[in-house]
Amino acid sequence: MTGERQAARDPAGGPAGCGVNDPIIVCEDVHKWFGSFHVLRGVTLTVRRGEKVVIVGPSGSGKSTFIRTLNALEPYQRGRIVVDGIELTSDLHNIERVRSEVGMVFQQFNLFPHLTVLDNITLAPIWVRKRPRREAEELAMQLLERVGIPEQAHKYPGQLSGGQQQRVAIARALAMEPRIMLFDEPTSALDPEMIKEVLEVMVELAQTGMTMLVVTHEIGFARQVADRVLLFDEGVIVEEGPPDQFFNHPQHERTRRFLAQIL
Repeated sequence: MTGERQAARDPAGGPAGCGVNDPIIVCEDVHKWFGSFHVLRGVTLTVRRGEKVVIVGPSGSGKSTFIRTLNALEPYQRGRIVVDGIELTSDLHNIERVRSEVGMVFQQFNLFPHLTVLDNITLAPIWVRKRPRREAEELAMQLLERVGIPEQAHKYPGQLSGGQQQRVAIARALAMEPRIMLFDEPTSALDPEMIKEVLEVMVELAQTGMTMLVVTHEIGFARQVADRVLLFDEGVIVEEGPPDQFFNHPQHERTRRFLAQIL
């Protein structure tokens, strides 16, 4: 597959001729090193359009590094990654095109503290998508309604709770109208009482048919939303399967040991 993508699109939002269940992310034998540390050791994975994939695993297993390679926040050294028909290489043009299609929500909210909630959400649509300010603000308010905090539009991030800030971060990602959403442990920095409100927004988003890859330890969310659950360990995918099989009938001893620690 080439890095160039046709401009025409089908109703499902993909390139012309692509069906709803066609691959939207293809990873082939992906390797990543940090110096001498081999953090990804030949990861191969295909994600279909509209699929929800939850990734679990111990700290240091490579799961967050992997998800960050999908929009070139971390470069990979060997293998191949194709996102929505665009091959991720060192070509900056392709990287920018992929990032315009992929929304990312981080563990730390990464909001601009000197900008209001509304300005945080409209910044990229105005400067990257070239939306008129009024149109961008209308979309931002719709998204704040969607995540349940329209009354916070003119406040600054420091005036919000952690859960509210993460919901703003989700709204900001959605403002770019992405085809894929990546979540890197989005609730791990939150107090327990704030986790539920963020997970509710993510569940609602999953129900819209958005393609989602979520690194998380929230097992209830995985059971409710995931089409597939993956266990990462030592830079490889140890096991994958639908939630019922993964949690109730794991095939690998490493999976059973991991689940015994978290369930």
